[in-house]
Amino acid sequence: MSRSSSWLVALHCSIAAACGSSAGTTCTTDDQCASHFCRADGTCAPATADAPSARSDALADGTPGACTPDATGQITLAQLPLLAGQSAKFRIATNVTWNTAGTANTDGSRSWDLSGQLSGDADQMLTLASPQGAWWAGDFATATYATALSTSSNLLGVFAVDATGVALLGVVSPAAGSMKTELTYDPPATIVAVPVMAGSTWSSTSTVTGTAEGALVDYDEKYDSSVDQVGTMTTPYGSFPVLRVATNLTRTEGVATVLTNKTFSWMAQCFGAVATVQSQSFETGSEFSSDAEVERLAP
Repeated sequence: MSRSSSWLVALHCSIAAACGSSAGTTCTTDDQCASHFCRADGTCAPATADAPSARSDALADGTPGACTPDATGQITLAQLPLLAGQSAKFRIATNVTWNTAGTANTDGSRSWDLSGQLSGDADQMLTLASPQGAWWAGDFATATYATALSTSSNLLGVFAVDATGVALLGVVSPAAGSMKTELTYDPPATIVAVPVMAGSTWSSTSTVTGTAEGALVDYDEKYDSSVDQVGTMTTPYGSFPVLRVATNLTRTEGVATVLTNKTFSWMAQCFGAVATVQSQSFETGSEFSSDAEVERLAP
């Protein structure tokens, strides 16, 4: 089934477009780096052998163009190049302790550090799959890509990207058959509304119907999101100026609430979500340290 961090996984695709070059080179401005990205720690983002010019090849609305971070304090659709075929490496741990509050800075911003090791860490490539040829493609005609929703499940979230942002259309199993999963969100869940900036809020309520492992299901999911903090997130890949997006998921069946959880996503221009942390179910705190899943960008 879908989970509150499904939209966070959706944004991971844009991180692949953030690979640059000359790792470790000191800089103060983007144009001093071959990658055209000077990280918050004053070093150029590194290049990878398989994607030395991925940043300049970033796509938005289907047209090639450079994605360059700026000082506007917001993230536009053009700075979230979400396209099928992109991939990035994340370091992932489940059921660990890490406090989402971070450290307060004198200017009102906050700093978070996820560069260290967590229990059970494992690196995983996250890829956006093309709908073309998929068994479910005919039922989601507007889909842009599909991607895994969790390390503990093989289910895929089906997403659409348009001028308004990112929407979750449905959840499917990798293969069809009598035990397939195919859930449709009506209307599609608003996962990201652009532009993303401090104080932004968005929400949606969807009726979810279809089959889950062959069984008929019918329930509602509400997503409430807000940009609640700004600051710097340090990952194994490097440090980034970020906007933190808080998302609350509420799932109901009839009048009964059957699931709630919280997710924080730290978003950077041209990278998307460089880190995400999901709470345990029914978390009530505004911040939390008991984490169901922690993901952050890895080199």
